[in-house]
Amino acid sequence: MDMTDSTAQESWPNVRLLWSFIRPHRVALSIGLVLSCAFTAVGLALPMMIKVVLDTLGTGGGLGGPITILVLLLLAAGSIGFVQLNLMGSLAARVVFEARESMVRSYFRATVASVTKRPSGELVTRVTSDTMLLREATSTSLVGIVNGVVAIVGTLVMMAVLDLVLLGTMVGALAVVGVLAAVLMPMIGKSQRKVQESVGRLGGVLEGALRAIRTVKSSRAEDRETERIIVDAKDSQLHSVRVARISAVVWTVAGAGLQLAIVGILAFGAWRVSTGALAVSGLVAFLMYAFMMMMPVTELTQNFTLFQAGIAAAGRIREVQAMEAEEQDEVQVRQLHAAPDVPVLELVDVTARYAPGSEPSLRGVSASIPARGHTAIVGPSGAGKTTVFSLLLRFLHPESGEILLDGVPFSEISYEQVRSRLAYVEQETPIVPGTMRSNLLFTHPGASEDEVWEALRAVHLDDMVRALDEGLDSDVSGTSISGGQRQRIAVARAIVRRPDVLLLDEATAQVDGRTEAAIHEVIRELSKDSAVVTIAHRLSTVIDADRILVMEDGRIRASGTHAELLRSDALYRELVAALRISTAEPIAV
Repeated sequence: MDMTDSTAQESWPNVRLLWSFIRPHRVALSIGLVLSCAFTAVGLALPMMIKVVLDTLGTGGGLGGPITILVLLLLAAGSIGFVQLNLMGSLAARVVFEARESMVRSYFRATVASVTKRPSGELVTRVTSDTMLLREATSTSLVGIVNGVVAIVGTLVMMAVLDLVLLGTMVGALAVVGVLAAVLMPMIGKSQRKVQESVGRLGGVLEGALRAIRTVKSSRAEDRETERIIVDAKDSQLHSVRVARISAVVWTVAGAGLQLAIVGILAFGAWRVSTGALAVSGLVAFLMYAFMMMMPVTELTQNFTLFQAGIAAAGRIREVQAMEAEEQDEVQVRQLHAAPDVPVLELVDVTARYAPGSEPSLRGVSASIPARGHTAIVGPSGAGKTTVFSLLLRFLHPESGEILLDGVPFSEISYEQVRSRLAYVEQETPIVPGTMRSNLLFTHPGASEDEVWEALRAVHLDDMVRALDEGLDSDVSGTSISGGQRQRIAVARAIVRRPDVLLLDEATAQVDGRTEAAIHEVIRELSKDSAVVTIAHRLSTVIDADRILVMEDGRIRASGTHAELLRSDALYRELVAALRISTAEPIAV
């Protein structure tokens, strides 16, 4: 009893979510329900009309009228069924679209941390697979449940009109089916949710393994990865089998109970006919209703199963809607005009951590980024370099301290206004699905053709793009793009229009020497009028920076030029020595 109550309490918010998707379409749903009930009513009238035909035959009356009515009922049933199916199909498609729209918007409104902590394959599964289960629950199964109840009640009423004694046999069979469903349906819902969870895990692990297919093959790990993924597939299979078994028990008992009831009705009805208590036509009509009862009972059981699956899907969709979103109080767009001596970005005694209770990633960091020039951030892994970028891009918020743009605190500026001033090249340099043109215009959709080609020339990619069959309109998914080219595309995307601040996370990690020199030239050119901030593990990227910040354990331990730090900071000397970089002044390229 406690388990059932707990399951009901967990399911109720999911049912409310289901209703939230249905509510905008309640008029269409109501019309669908009315049409479905009308279709059922016509079906219920057919056995009674057949009784009339049989009675007319027995009395020798004319059959023209009864047969005409029978044909009209059949035509009405077909017409109503067509309209109802078309209406509910359209409604189901709209519900799926709106659910997917809601989830996709939730993903892109969510914080970076809440999205990246889940496998991307699982998030995709929730949009593609769970919404289809939601479709069945909000349209097909819901109408089917209501229609099934109407059909059963209507059939029982018609049976009562024909013979109350025989009706008792049918009611007893339905009572057994109802008790069984009440006991087993919560178990079906719980197992169905586990099926969907295992499918989500399967999608996440598979997507990650396919993304790293080169590493998998080079590590001779094909069989190991296959077995690891099959574990989740097997788990999904086991839960699916459990759902199928429970459902099979329900359907078998329901079908067997009704069939036994029909056999009993036939035997008992024949006896009542022999005693004159019931006409043969009445027995034929009653048996037709008994056979008709099997369909709504079976469909009702199936629709309850679908509805349970939809409730489980709604729970997973509700988790998506509950993802932490990038929200802030309404702020007024401000015109930011910093004085020449005001840093474009400034961190003031900033402490930050990624999760409550975890070790701080930054500890009281203060730093300023001048409006012009090249600032580099170096340090060992885990020093806090990426955390600085996450704070500047507002992927992460400081626990204490303050971040300013043109002297104005971030808390007084919108996300849009902050990010519109920055361009970011991340270390993994993802290529966005689409054409080369759409990738290059991704950050600045309004850039001109000349600006695009100028950016490509700056990173030595213009000849490569011109050589493609469709040039800028070539689909990147069908183009063989190396890691270095991906990196340069990302840099070109960032500099299509000169940003006020360019953030580069290891921009020369996957490029050859000639291209590295070109990117250094881009940095030098941009830093004349804008701020360039680079994170690097290869110090060759930053030895000619105007200022270098050396980080360790979430703090800035030293700052200065390359030459100054070589003289004053032991950690910087260690980093230089480990990478075998010449301590001589860099030669301009």
